[in-house]
Amino acid sequence: MRRRKGARRTTTPPASRRTSSLRLVLDWDGTCTEVDGLHMLLEEFGDREVYERMEGVLGEGLTLHEVIAAEIATITLPLDFAVAWVHEHVALRPGFSGLARRPDAVILSSGFHELIAPVLEREGVGVEVRANRLDVRPDGWRPIWRDEAVCATCGEACKRGALAGEAYVYVGDGYSDRCAALDAERVFARDGLARYLADEGVAFEPFETLDDVAVALKSV
Repeated sequence: MRRRKGARRTTTPPASRRTSSLRLVLDWDGTCTEVDGLHMLLEEFGDREVYERMEGVLGEGLTLHEVIAAEIATITLPLDFAVAWVHEHVALRPGFSGLARRPDAVILSSGFHELIAPVLEREGVGVEVRANRLDVRPDGWRPIWRDEAVCATCGEACKRGALAGEAYVYVGDGYSDRCAALDAERVFARDGLARYLADEGVAFEPFETLDDVAVALKSV
């Protein structure tokens, strides 16, 4: 890991962590978007009881893949309807377009291409996306995982494997971002990821808008 327990939360990265040559990795739901778009879809069209129960056991006996699979299995919506819904309702965090247009940017999501692409198309942003795929069935959606290899560090399939061999800055907000954030050269965090890193004593830089991230990246 590139970070050590006992590291302090910081907003001024030292010279050793300059980021001009690093990949910029952006989580999608809750990071690029103002609200987690997959959760919005689950609350609107899935089984809320299943959703709430699954969220409560995430990391406490069930892996992220198991939780997502159980949640989306309760959605029976046709894909074209879901695409139209996310196109209309999913809002992006201020500063997204400028940050995503950087040549070093990549979106790395535990969500699904089919729900990300419509929003990017709406915004006119072309950026590399690494995400899962959907098998949309009338009896419930199924995930087609981008990578099912189990990580030696966290013990479940996670985002770190998608970044093997790359040095990167990580921007994230939640559970799915933990393992990849721990291996980053520099981390911007909010919400649950920020709380996790603070509890672990791992250095990070807080953000609320992606303009905050862009300004911080320009400062070194």
